[in-house]
Amino acid sequence: MGEWSRLKAQKVSREKVIKPSDRQLGKGRDITRRDFIHDLGLASLGLSIPAAAWPAAAGANGQGVYYPPTLTGLRGAHPGSFEVAHALGRKEKLFDDPRKLDEQYDLVVVGGGLSGLSAAYFYRKLHGADSRILVLDNHDDFGGHAKRNEFHQGGPMRLAWGGTVNMEYPQYSAIAMGLLIDLGVDIPRLLKDDEFGWLEESNGLQAATWFDRETFGENVLLPGVLPEAMTRQALAARVAEFPLTASAKKELTGFLLSDQDVLAEMPHEQKRAYLRSTGYRDFLRSHFSLSDEAFLIFSNMTPGFWGVRAENLSVAECLESGLPGAHVLGGFWRTEEEYAAQNGASAMFPDGNASLARLLVRSLIPAAFPGMNADADPFSIVTADLDYSQLDLVDSPVHLRLNSTAVHVENTSDGAGVSVCYVTDGEVVSVGGASCVLACYNRIIPSLCPQLPEAQKAALNQCVKRPMLEMNVLLQNGRAMQKSGLSGAYLPGGLCQSVFVIRGVNAGDYHPPWRPEDPCVIQFYGAVNAPDPKGLTMTQQNRVGRERLLGMGFEDFEREIRNVMTGIWGASGFDPDEDILAITINRWPHGYARDHLDLEDPAWNADPPPNVVGRQTFGNIAIANSDAGADAYTHVAIDQAWRAVNELPG
Repeated sequence: MGEWSRLKAQKVSREKVIKPSDRQLGKGRDITRRDFIHDLGLASLGLSIPAAAWPAAAGANGQGVYYPPTLTGLRGAHPGSFEVAHALGRKEKLFDDPRKLDEQYDLVVVGGGLSGLSAAYFYRKLHGADSRILVLDNHDDFGGHAKRNEFHQGGPMRLAWGGTVNMEYPQYSAIAMGLLIDLGVDIPRLLKDDEFGWLEESNGLQAATWFDRETFGENVLLPGVLPEAMTRQALAARVAEFPLTASAKKELTGFLLSDQDVLAEMPHEQKRAYLRSTGYRDFLRSHFSLSDEAFLIFSNMTPGFWGVRAENLSVAECLESGLPGAHVLGGFWRTEEEYAAQNGASAMFPDGNASLARLLVRSLIPAAFPGMNADADPFSIVTADLDYSQLDLVDSPVHLRLNSTAVHVENTSDGAGVSVCYVTDGEVVSVGGASCVLACYNRIIPSLCPQLPEAQKAALNQCVKRPMLEMNVLLQNGRAMQKSGLSGAYLPGGLCQSVFVIRGVNAGDYHPPWRPEDPCVIQFYGAVNAPDPKGLTMTQQNRVGRERLLGMGFEDFEREIRNVMTGIWGASGFDPDEDILAITINRWPHGYARDHLDLEDPAWNADPPPNVVGRQTFGNIAIANSDAGADAYTHVAIDQAWRAVNELPG
């Protein structure tokens, strides 16, 4: 079938999912340039990108180049990245009779995310630059959740992150900070060029709250309303405009304007324990008779930070997230030490922590960045050409092998090494190594390593990640944002929890100015939770959210994007069919690592913690990932890589 015929067939299939309301959003129109952008492969995409924007290894017109960061459509856990793992973990498929490759390594790393790349880096630092290392990853790109989204469709390159973004440097250990320093990451320099404020007011733009009709009965846009950034009095003054019943408005206003210390009779230590053991929703319901309707305003404020709704969090955790409540606790809810520990300062690159992954790859495989000399400015990594053809060369000591899903890892019978089997291009092959670091998802490890003790398998199986979603939308200009005066919005009823314009994240040679006439990127960000969480444990909610995310097609995400953006900026001239140039959906069914929240399942908050039991080294096999540290942060992934490499025999 020819390319045009294929596109026509896709348009017919698209018509089957068009809802009547979608036609008002332009989804029933003929295929436009926007449709080509997300429907065609990278080779055809090259036709619309200036040759200078492609790596030097590309042909004159950019065709045939392998460069995943520019791919649009469904990314993150993209089609082709998880099917083999699901067959292994869910269907217990056996991958027998692998073809044994004539390859032997000092270290085989399963997982090319930040923890896996850090493990390879640390291993070379400990054992020498000549160490032979193989890094396997099931995705078509490295970095794991540190995903780079690169857009050229509107002209000058625009960058966005498709996963982990912040470096919370005040929390970094000496090991993690040492790695940043080794890579040339200058935090003060990053901070100097960073003008991005998420939904904070800047460049004359402010945030809003957008109530959607499906959840609240009508579409209502309230400029200047951002609950987490407002005083309780200012928020109370706007409650009358919320699309809620009169009783719910009264409940909210009463809570926000109360000056009562509801725990005044409680001793100091008991109060601290109460705030950690009591759910935020239960607290508001008990002391202020707040109904589920009124609480809905707060419910969606936390998933983007914690990965779960506010009703799953303790009072203390919600207050740490900026939700109101400290005013009814007599001015006390945590110690000065706890307050200092909540230093939320962070630094970031324009593509998030994808630049860290690129710096690690540059250190491991310098030839992958042919334009960067040894003494090049590390910040030039942001715009440097990356030649993916150099990642797996025969004569290189380090190999980064993409599109390769590990299916079996075991210690050899003589105890001298490991055997690692993986699937690539539909074929099962195996390699040997002296050691192995598993830097993949904890719950797949029991299926990968059936030799593990049963208690360790049970502990690993308790790690159920929290589903996350980051959708990046390239617009041909930002005129509607400028005209409306709105940079984004909190979405109390949305699939994601927030939407905002990405601007002001600068590094190296990447300093795109904010001009309304230029292309810009809008990001939708948040966790995907169970639609109806009542009666479900946190683990069950994560699983339901994961299946919900995997069950959604591109049309479902596009519908959400068009609906929300039209609701916020439609009155200011935004036309989804004309203004959207590209859409990249970064879906992470296995997203945030499961951390030890105050109200988590008792079995997960046991002593010793399951993540500690699960990460124990087994023979020549060690485990490194953020799951092992039970925290969804880059520095945790780095620290766990250091621990794992140091625990390996020899």
